[in-house]
Amino acid sequence: MTKVFIIAEAGVNHNGSLELARQLIDVACEAGADAVKFQTFKADKLVCRDAVKAEYQQHTTDKQETQYQMLKKLELDEAAHHAIIRHCQQKNIQFLSTPFDHDSIALLYALGMRIFKIPSGEITNLPYLRTIAGLAEQVIMSTGMANLGEVEAALTQLMLAGLRKDQITVLHATTEYPCPLDEVNLRAMQTMANAFQVSVGYSDHTPGIEVALAAVAMGACVIEKHFTLDRQMEGPDHQASLEPQELKAMVSGIRRVSQALGDGIKQASPSESKNLPISRKSIVAATPIKCGELFSEHNLTVKRPGTGINPMRWDELIGKTAQKNYSPDEAI
Repeated sequence: MTKVFIIAEAGVNHNGSLELARQLIDVACEAGADAVKFQTFKADKLVCRDAVKAEYQQHTTDKQETQYQMLKKLELDEAAHHAIIRHCQQKNIQFLSTPFDHDSIALLYALGMRIFKIPSGEITNLPYLRTIAGLAEQVIMSTGMANLGEVEAALTQLMLAGLRKDQITVLHATTEYPCPLDEVNLRAMQTMANAFQVSVGYSDHTPGIEVALAAVAMGACVIEKHFTLDRQMEGPDHQASLEPQELKAMVSGIRRVSQALGDGIKQASPSESKNLPISRKSIVAATPIKCGELFSEHNLTVKRPGTGINPMRWDELIGKTAQKNYSPDEAI
């Protein structure tokens, strides 16, 4: 099985601090994630000045500020991007960032990023989709809040703008922080895989790590999960994020689940083959049997070890003539 691509989503949990961003990169690297992802935006390009915040953001940030004011404090300028990318290179972990406007797409492309993550909120943004499709080598698209028709429309536009289906991975997601377990609907990930014949993954906003592991078991090839240094920190996404040890446990769990999935061929594994003759049974004599006596259900039985005739051949032996004397428990 192809290795699951694990994206540790730092997002805006740096709180606008370059030092916090570096610490987040260190945590993602230590956990064994494949990539650490930030968010690139200009508040002026992203949101209207009077736009309200989401309900969960109202609970995790200053209730008096607008969405614009909240996001303005979380911007990363170009210099910060250069510093973050350098630190990722030093730590040997892939840098990713989600752009939320056209200027940010251009900046990330100029910085060398070729895998573009489309967030759920942009899946209906046609100009945005076209721009990314014209630049990206790979696209990972979240589908929170979308129905199957909207996912199909976005995929169609990405491909019309130049991407092949094998360049796109679609992530199932539920855009709520944290996501209630009864609204996860992991089977929708498989629905999209079957409907569109596309690679799928899961962007996880649930508490804990269990659902991410379940998604891998169900076929996710990409897992994205928010993480933070401390859930008690101030900021919109910290409370719905994993802490460092939890992130490490998730990555370890995903690697173990991936290893356990195997190739799907049903056959004896190398380690269990040695147990086959010990655990299986053979046809043996149930009573003393004399040469010339007919084998019957009364003088034959089935016992371990499985080194003799396979009991699936029972009917072949019944009524046959013994060619020698047999003692009880002797293999036929």
